[in-house]
This record gives sequence, C-alpha cells and structure tokens, in this order.
Amino acid sequence: MTDTPAAVRLTGVAKAYGSQQILRDLDLVIPAGQFVAVVGRSGCGKSTLLRLVLGLTEPDAGAIAAPEEVAVAFQEPRLLPWLDLAANVGFGLRGADAAARVAAALAEVGLEGREHAWPLRISGGQAQRASLARALVRRPRLVLLDEPFSALDALTRLEMQALISRLWARHDWTVVMVTHDVAEAVRTAHRVVVLDDGRVSCDLMVPGTPPRGLGFPGEQDLSRTLLAALGLSHLEQRQG
Repeated sequence: MTDTPAAVRLTGVAKAYGSQQILRDLDLVIPAGQFVAVVGRSGCGKSTLLRLVLGLTEPDAGAIAAPEEVAVAFQEPRLLPWLDLAANVGFGLRGADAAARVAAALAEVGLEGREHAWPLRISGGQAQRASLARALVRRPRLVLLDEPFSALDALTRLEMQALISRLWARHDWTVVMVTHDVAEAVRTAHRVVVLDDGRVSCDLMVPGTPPRGLGFPGEQDLSRTLLAALGLSHLEQRQG
C-alpha cells in the first residue's frame, strides 16, 4: 500500500460548527483505487468528512488533498422529476459523445431501455441505479457515497452493494462510502474506518475482494471488532 499514491489525504483536519467540534486533528490517507467505508455514530462527522473532501466546506485547520474528478451519490437519488432518466443522467454533460456516454452508463447499471422513464414512475432501486449512472457518466477518479442504500429494502440493498463493487472494480475508482451499517461496510469495502470524537478510532483492512457473500470467513470477527469500537458490543448478535 505504501507504493500506491494517495487519492485522498487529510492532515490535521479540524472542523467545528459554532461551539460543537465535529472533527479534531484528523489524519486519513486513502490510496488510489481503494474502497473505504466510514462508519460511526450519528453526529460523529461522517458527512462533514465527505463535504470537506468534496470542497463544499472548508476546514478550520489542516490540509486536504483530493482529485478534481469527483462524483457523489446521496441517500436520496435527487433526480429532477420533470426530466426523464437520460436527461437526469446527462444533466450538464457536454460534448458530441454525451448521448452515447449516457446510454452506456444507463446500460452498465442495468437500466438499458429505461432512458425515457420518469423518476416518479420507477422503483427506489432503479432511482439509485440512475444516481450511480449520473456519477459514472462523468468518468470520476473519486466517488463519494453518502449512505446511498439506506432507504432501500434488504434484497435491493444487497443488489446495489454488488453493483457498486462491480463498478468500482471495472473503473478503478477510489470510493469513500459513509454508512451506519457495519455488515454493509465489511461486505463491500477494502477497508473500514470508524470515526469517534472527531478522529479515526479504528482502521481495519478487510480480507478478500468485494463484494463478499453473506457470512464470508472472518465477517463475525470483523463485525465484533467494529461494534466494540462503536461502543455497541451488546448488538453483536443482531449482525447477520
């Protein structure tokens, strides 16, 4: 890992909102091509971390380095209801090959033939696929995911976890995914980082190549360690 250049680097980063200190002296290096899941309790700074990397807010202290070619997918797909899927995916995209890129992106996320569907007439899973296509079409180097699958039912969520892993492998993205779900983190990512009290309190590499199946070797031990870092050891038996 030491020979791989960093795609994202945060050094001594601090951020407060009023009197509430969210991040404090945070150091985090993410090598290019790595899939990192960030977990932590509500209010620990997960979404603030994404906003800082994206450049939507400035740190109070420290330095942040990240590529300019960034795409984002949120918990809500945020599709414009007055535009069909093709227009949503290609919104703001320019160039003679824009239409071809949109069509290819929709096909890659399993929405071929749905170019003219309206956002209000598709399922939640299809809407999230369109959101990923919107990220894909911009050819990013870094993809930021802010709890992108938390609103989906369990089976659709598993499908979307597998899809994002396939897209990551195919396009060699660097991915930073915020999630509250420990099981999702260990099944989907290379590495899981726990935020607590504004700093990284736990940093684990996950063996094997994502996506990993249910009950993969070592899943219980990894989940147990992460739950302990979150102060939730009593919920261990609920993970599965």
